[in-house]
Parts: sequence; structure tokens; C-alpha cells
Amino acid sequence: MILTVCLSPCIDVTIEVDALNVGKYNVLKNKSTTFAGKALNVAIDVARLGGNSYLTGFMYNENGSEFETLLDREGVPFTFVWNRGRVRENYKIIDGKSMLTEINGVSERVEEEKLIALSSMVQNLSSRASVTVISGALPKDVGHEYYGSLFRMVSPSCKKIVDAEGARMFSALDVGVDLVKPNLEELKTSLGRELNTQDEVLYGCRELIERGAKIVLLSLGKQGALITDGRETHYCRSMNVAVNSTVGAGDAMVAAAALQLERGAELPDILRAGVAAGTASVSTFGSMWFKREKYEEIYENLTIKRIE
Repeated sequence: MILTVCLSPCIDVTIEVDALNVGKYNVLKNKSTTFAGKALNVAIDVARLGGNSYLTGFMYNENGSEFETLLDREGVPFTFVWNRGRVRENYKIIDGKSMLTEINGVSERVEEEKLIALSSMVQNLSSRASVTVISGALPKDVGHEYYGSLFRMVSPSCKKIVDAEGARMFSALDVGVDLVKPNLEELKTSLGRELNTQDEVLYGCRELIERGAKIVLLSLGKQGALITDGRETHYCRSMNVAVNSTVGAGDAMVAAAALQLERGAELPDILRAGVAAGTASVSTFGSMWFKREKYEEIYENLTIKRIE
């Protein structure tokens, strides 16, 4: 079982326009509403790939029932720690060139007793899981240290994946994780410097390994991704596909990587699966959750190159 922990669920309102004219009149081309959250997306993608996922995390009384309906429909079991208030809303504006502009809401406050309750839940559920994924934002006023405290509660027999940036990521790395999945911009932001050459990028990945990651899976967007454990490094170029939306692509990559990690796969297989899932996600029209058939079609056409 792959356990995913959603600390800050969200409602994504995606707005499409031909061009985003800041400070000027804009015409709405299309609008969609999705009940999401990084770890929730991972759980659904794992299920769509035929894996066994389980979702836990925080949920909110006023509109959380919509999430329960979605998860029931996708066949993902769940247990939440419930809180007062509403799930936050994020606005994602996509222009005709597939450029994404995001305006993210802030979660409601979570009481200390609820933080403790989720820690206990992670401890109990991870004892039955093979992989635990913790990703995404934190509720309002919850310090980055909570990431590390949650990973400390994960069963020693369970592999750990973190998908977060900055202080949250480093808090998890202090505990030690099996895989971390930043994208290139997140890696730059987290390290506080530009990474303009391949050597600089690889050095940045090794820095994450030195700080507590066994494997770094680095998303390079349209260029694909690379994976390294500090001893060997592999690269996979993404297929050239029509990009409908990049929302959820990183979560798809995490889902596929988690399944491969669960199976004890080698680095090239983890990388290939991750790129296939991410590519399937961006090329899926009208949904951030791809179909397994699309994933398999892309997977068969990807090649891996060892670069170090």
C-alpha cells in the first residue's frame, strides 16, 4: 500500500484565456473546478496505475464532502482529521501559450490537537504501508518543522518520499527520505542560487543527497527529468506532446515513482515511469488525472540515457 498524506487540500479553479493581459480586460475561454491537493493527486494517480493507495491528512467541515465523493468514485480509501472552516481555493490561469499563472489560497488554521492526531494516524497507517508520500503546502501558521515530525512517525519499514521545497523539504531531509522530487525551479529556490549548467544541476542534486535523500528525481519540465543517487545518474527526454495543462504533472511523476520504489525498481525504471506519468498528465485534456492506457503508450516510447 502507498500511503499519501495531504496536509493542505485545495479546490483548483482553472481559468483559460487566449492571452493574460495584466491590468487590462480579459475574456474567459474556459473554466473548470477540481478538488485536489498534491498528495490527493498522487493517491488517485497510483490507483489509476493499478496500485493500492490510501489517503490521509486534514480536511474541512464546510466543503470536505466533495472530496469524499471524488475519492469514492476513484476507488481510493481515506481517513481524515477533520477541522473547522473551508478548504482553500487556488486559481490557475492558463493562456494560449500554455503559460501557467497561479494564485494560491491559504489553508484555515489547524489546532494543535489536530496536528497530534494526524501524527498518530500517520504512525498507525504507515505500519501497513510500503511507501509513504508527504507533499504540498502546510496549513496556516504550521511551521515547516511539522514535515520532519511527520516523517519521524513513519514506520521504519516504510520507504519515504517527499515532494516539497525550501524549509519543508529540508525538514524532511533532516530525518532522511528514500526519494525527493523537486522540479528545477524548486531546486534553485531551495538552494538559493542559479543552476545554469548540467554540472551545476548535478551538484545541486548531490547536495540534497548529502542532506538526507537517497535518490533525487528532478523534473526538467518539457526537457524530461533526471535521476541520481550520487553514484549514477540517468536522463530521460520527454516525448513531444500537445500540452493541455501542467497542473498535477509533478504529482503524476511522484505516483509512478512511488509504485516503482514499492517494487524495488532500479533508477532507470523509476525515471522512465515518472516521465511517462508526467507526460501523460500534461497531455490529458480536461483532467489532471491521466488514463493508464496513455501512460503505457508513452512509457513504451521513452529511452533512458546514463550521463554519469
